[in-house]
Amino acid sequence: MNFTDYNQPNPALAEGELQLNEFQHMLYLATYNQKNDQKLVPIGATAVYPLPLYSTKHTSVSQIPQGGSVVIPNDPTNQARGLLVLQQAGLISLRNGGNGFSTIADIDQAKSKVTVKAIDAGQTAQSLDSVDGAIVNNNYATSAKLGEDRIIAKDDPNSDIAKPYINVFVAREKDKDNATYKKLVSIYHDPDVEAAVKKSLGDNGVLKNYDPAELHQLTVDLQKQVANNGG
Repeated sequence: MNFTDYNQPNPALAEGELQLNEFQHMLYLATYNQKNDQKLVPIGATAVYPLPLYSTKHTSVSQIPQGGSVVIPNDPTNQARGLLVLQQAGLISLRNGGNGFSTIADIDQAKSKVTVKAIDAGQTAQSLDSVDGAIVNNNYATSAKLGEDRIIAKDDPNSDIAKPYINVFVAREKDKDNATYKKLVSIYHDPDVEAAVKKSLGDNGVLKNYDPAELHQLTVDLQKQVANNGG
């Protein structure tokens, strides 16, 4: 089943319309669970994809002018991650250094080079012709046929701070030990399947295969962080 935006697959899974979904990273899942009092659980990892800043007008961050414009996804977790990418690139400054829960309100405009607007993730790639840069998630970048030559900045998928952004297969809690679903995770990490994934989604992602118990604990820890940050 295909969906048009990120807000649909988790409710569909929680309500039993789906048995599994695979579209989100750990922090997105933890935020959904915490805010909706749900207990969806990760049963296997897929990959970590860097979150890139694309531009069709510039070939480097340094070319973006003072007062330039950048768009980022508006869902909470990708918004915060996008802001951290922009800060790392020297385009904005976040008060108190920023974190995985930062919002546009946390931008110190006086110390920032660009203005930032948060829009629907599905519209970020289409906005490139009218802005200096756009943070675009991997799936939307692939659909828009954005090549790596358009990337002018990105975060590091191998860093420890990338763990919250591990993409996962997700099931309802009662199905977390379902043998068939576990088999699907195993098939995903077959070398031939992994090769096909890279061919389809590009080589910029780093495939990950974590123990489900470790993923579950990470979800619990992240949900606590979400709660402590007002989620």
